[in-house]
This record gives sequence, structure tokens and C-alpha cells, in this order.
Amino acid sequence: MPYPIAAVLFDLDGTLVDTAPDFVQPINQLRAQEGLPALTAQVIRTQVSNGAKALVQLALSLDHQQSGFEQARSQLLELYHQVIGEQAQLFPGIAELLTTLESKSIPWGIVTNKPWYLTERLLENMELSSRTSVTICPEHVKNTKPDPEPLLLACHKLKIDPYHAVYVGDHQRDISAGNSAGMLTVAASYGYVEADHDITQWHADHAISRADLLLAWLDELNWQRNQEP
Repeated sequence: MPYPIAAVLFDLDGTLVDTAPDFVQPINQLRAQEGLPALTAQVIRTQVSNGAKALVQLALSLDHQQSGFEQARSQLLELYHQVIGEQAQLFPGIAELLTTLESKSIPWGIVTNKPWYLTERLLENMELSSRTSVTICPEHVKNTKPDPEPLLLACHKLKIDPYHAVYVGDHQRDISAGNSAGMLTVAASYGYVEADHDITQWHADHAISRADLLLAWLDELNWQRNQEP
């Protein structure tokens, strides 16, 4: 029997929103303070999904156990907080998808490992906070992705069965979390996927090279899941 899709959930950085441009200035500001040359936007882009620790390591070649790491991390996040949302934008095709979901009264939401204070500010600056039906950040759970807990919490808040939800992400931990939660999973190769990562090995139900292809796939499915739970 068919199972109607009841919600679509997204990872944030690299899936729903192209946030990488917002990190270019803060990272290169850190490097300039140390007399280091600027990094290209493309180099920075590949590490955004890996979080602040990876970005500090990229910027200053500091390991998280080294002296000065936490100070650099705090400074990076403060610099980022000052410019968040100024350059970020929805990936092409996402705006149309969100409008379609809303027209079908299908809730959409965000499940991210990005801290709440940054997520909240980004969504407010992009005028998305009033549109998302649920937003789950690390502060809301004990275990973050790849654990399924954040996704299960999102479905609990939406009052839907996880089997009726779709989760879209650009990192293997997103797909692992979605699969463990029993959701349909979509790997977004247009996001911040590192060159040596093979998304075919992530065991997603589907993969898309452009965000607009997600809408085409959902239309092809007739907005329902036909497999047995």
C-alpha cells in the first residue's frame, strides 16, 4: 500500500542553504592576523559541513588539542556571527520546492548539527524562521547526527511517523541518521561533498546533483512511498 510523504526535512549547511560564502571573510580574517595568505572560496567550501573545528584546522592548521585552538574557534564563530546570512542563499531549486511543499500543506523542517544561536540568526536573516515547521539543533538532543535521535525528535514534534518523512543531506552522517530513523534518504551531491567521498557508498534511497531534481523525484513518486515498512 502507498504511504503518503508527510514531511521533508533538510540538513542546513550545504543542503538547504549555501552558507559557505559567509565563512570566507571570517576565515581569511583569522589567517590575515597570523600573516597567512587568503584561501579561496572553493577550498573553504569543502570543509563547511564538517563544522567549526574543521574550519579552524583549515584556517590555521591547528589541531583541536593544541594550545590556542579554542580561542581561535571562539573568534571564528564570533566573526561568522557578525556576517551570518549576508552572502548565504538558498540553493537553486530550493525556493520552488519549499513553496510547493507549503502549497501541499506538507511541513518542512531542518535537522542540523549547527548550534542553535547560529541557526536561529541565519534563518531570521534569510526570512525562513517563520516558515520552517520544526528546527532541531544539537542543544535539543543528547546525541547528534549520525545518531537518528534529532530526526526522530523532529518527527515527534511534527506528530508523524518517520517512515512518512524524507531527509535530505550532503554528508554521510545525514544519510546514516536518516536510514537509522527509517526515513527515505536523499544524498545531495551539489552540497559540500569532499572530492574523495563517494556518495554511492552512503546507501541513500536517492541522489541528486541539483536541488531542483528533488522536486522532480517527489513528483515521480507521486508524493508517496510504496515500499513495505
